[in-house]
Amino acid sequence: MADGLSTAAARVAVSRVMSPESIERRLLDAAVLAVAERDCAGLDRVPVRGRNPHIVSLLRPEVVDREALAEAIRPEDAGAVDAEAVASWICGRYTGDDFPAVLFGSPHGGVVHLAAALGAPWLPTGFVLSVAWPAGAGRDWRAAREAGREVARRLLASNPSVTVRQVHDPVLRGRLCATTLTFHVRWRRVPAAYREFLDQRVRAGGPAVVFRDARTWPVSTVADGHSFQVGSPTTGWQPGDYRAEHAAFRHVLHHAGCLDWADPDAELPRHYAELAGEPAFEQHLRETPGRRVHRVIYPRPETLSGYVADLHREWFGGDRGAACVVECDGLLDPWLALRHGIVPYWCESASRRAVAGAEWWLAGSRRFDRLRVLPAPPGSTCPAFAAAAQWRALTWFARREGLVDNAALRRYPQLPLPTSHATQALRRLAKPRREVPRPRLADVLATLGQGMLVL
Repeated sequence: MADGLSTAAARVAVSRVMSPESIERRLLDAAVLAVAERDCAGLDRVPVRGRNPHIVSLLRPEVVDREALAEAIRPEDAGAVDAEAVASWICGRYTGDDFPAVLFGSPHGGVVHLAAALGAPWLPTGFVLSVAWPAGAGRDWRAAREAGREVARRLLASNPSVTVRQVHDPVLRGRLCATTLTFHVRWRRVPAAYREFLDQRVRAGGPAVVFRDARTWPVSTVADGHSFQVGSPTTGWQPGDYRAEHAAFRHVLHHAGCLDWADPDAELPRHYAELAGEPAFEQHLRETPGRRVHRVIYPRPETLSGYVADLHREWFGGDRGAACVVECDGLLDPWLALRHGIVPYWCESASRRAVAGAEWWLAGSRRFDRLRVLPAPPGSTCPAFAAAAQWRALTWFARREGLVDNAALRRYPQLPLPTSHATQALRRLAKPRREVPRPRLADVLATLGQGMLVL
């Protein structure tokens, strides 16, 4: 497959199919570099809503809409998307052919940190596809669902081994809900490129570990293989918060230009949310001969973040000169943290709940000498997101020096930053270690098993 393009007549570049805006893509970019023992200094792509900060506020929405549409694929090209080509492209980004194990599953920065420490790749079990919706309306989730129906039909017709979860979330995406449709494409079976990766590039007997986010959300079925949800647990909100009577949500709708809102059905059945992946993927993976398959299910992202941070502290030798970073969203650097002995705690978003999780973990941990906090600007103003004061409060847990990254705060909450900003912020936090810890996977699984289900 030349140049990473699908073989369909109307070819779509794989690098555009896997949305560069998605957390799956940003974590994959960091994971690829970490396994190659490189930091994230080169990951300098600025998210769409973080670009052109000099443009006055009255013109910014138009500029952001234009750039979002330019990066999304056209609805008529959905049938040219090749999910197998995406899997092949993901595998091709890793170099080397003697990996001790492979980690699969839900996007979580802690998993990428574990992969870096183990010297193992992380392979997502799905990817996000952004599709242009130029005539859209962020307030009208029903219209988004109908517009997505044909897109999903074309996509599923060309890719029978996937399911499509469409998500409409004005809190996470703001005005982008009015210009693009978001689809979480999830493999039901292990792609051929992943199977080949296991057979040829992972040591004989090297295990596979599947990490799964166990959160649920109300979901409606649109068609066979195509489901739809309004909102996301990533915001830290509950489904009932996405209602017009909720004052904070009305604030979101106003700033996103959504004047009317029809409340979603409160009686919908709950299923695994968009980041969980398909349970059938793991079942198919277990059919791989000669491979042990372990499952790690975490009920909340902050639970896994805390365990991963505790593991790193143990590997780095406890309290002596201990340094910690609270990362957020795409602001992370797994290799630099490992190389410099910086304990990483990852927040999945800038939600108040995610930051509160970091606060609870710090409160229950032995104090660190030095602490850096990297608040990732979410791209919009919303009461669901932590205020600057909540981020600053994390620094009170430092024994000697606690700092919030000022450059991030100056752009918070409107202007998201590139991943490379984390590298710049952390380079002087601690000196490189002479020896980089390489833990055993068995020990990692034993520790995770104390607080989560590991099978």
